Amino acid sequence: MAYHADTTDLTGKEVLLWDQFGDAMRELAQNIADSGFRPEVIIAIARGGLLPAGALTYALGTKLSDAMNIEFYTDIEQTLPDPVLLEPLLDTESIKGKKLLVVDDVADSGRTLKMAIDMLTELGADVRSAVIYDKPRSVIKPDYSWKATDKWIVFPWSSQPPVTPNK
Repeated sequence: MAYHADTTDLTGKEVLLWDQFGDAMRELAQNIADSGFRPEVIIAIARGGLLPAGALTYALGTKLSDAMNIEFYTDIEQTLPDPVLLEPLLDTESIKGKKLLVVDDVADSGRTLKMAIDMLTELGADVRSAVIYDKPRSVIKPDYSWKATDKWIVFPWSSQPPVTPNK
């Protein structure tokens, strides 16, 4: 099971702590609200976008949420050749033509975010994107981001390996 942090050496890494995460989400939500965009549905890109999307649903007062399961990173700085959409699939019929906010933790290469945006735009939806971090090498510039960095990011939810049963 992969996790996306290596906390053995934090030198040169961007470290996001839980309390910073809360502040970041409020600031990101304020930027979205100030832009005038009012999403009808917030869609997380699982897994990294689940917590940021949940925080934004509350901060923006958006009741409807869903998720897209897209796999790209398989381990620290290791990816598949292309992002892959996994089941269960998003209920696309219910979101056609809606205002959607797609949320992920980071636009690193941007390929996962681009895949999600392209798929949802084909449904005739008004799609915007939000991430905590965006990187300069991303193939897509998110509509909203909290911070730009070119460092490897250690998120609080993936800073440790998965738990295993006690023996």
